[in-house]
Amino acid sequence: MKLNCRLNQLTEAEYRHLLANYRRYTDFNSLGLFRSLLENEKLNLVQRQQLRDAAITVFPKFYEFLQIKDPTTYLQLSTLGQELTVADERAAWEEIKHAQQRILTRKQLGHRNFGTYSRHNCPYDTCPYNGLMIRQNSQLAESVLRFHSERRIGWGHYSHQAARRRQERKVWAQGRAPHDE
Repeated sequence: MKLNCRLNQLTEAEYRHLLANYRRYTDFNSLGLFRSLLENEKLNLVQRQQLRDAAITVFPKFYEFLQIKDPTTYLQLSTLGQELTVADERAAWEEIKHAQQRILTRKQLGHRNFGTYSRHNCPYDTCPYNGLMIRQNSQLAESVLRFHSERRIGWGHYSHQAARRRQERKVWAQGRAPHDE
């Protein structure tokens, strides 16, 4: 069965029905559900908060992974109805960053191409690369998932391991040269 409507145009009763029966719909999108809670103009603030809490109880793992997949949406959802100061917003971003690192180390994933990090997201509407799928750490990447605890990250960063191997090869070659003569 198909949903055949935009999620951001549903009423509260339709959202509750959708949360109860989401498995029946073949075109259901949980990310679209969370984003539509922010975009829906038919709902007031209290209804949005209640529906957010209901959606979190239905999709707890997805909501946790939303910190990695779309951190901006996660921040907007988690602070729905709150007025944030600049310091509060910075603290929230730091908390999201620590949660991202914790989740990625626990899941032991070999790459970091998720959601907003896998597409070119330029603030300019005329950019021809907007929405284009990009490789991890490419020059077109607007936002890259990086942590301070990592040694080697991205473009132009010096590879200590490669330098160490190069030095070991030189020492080995110098050690072999006098014996060969």
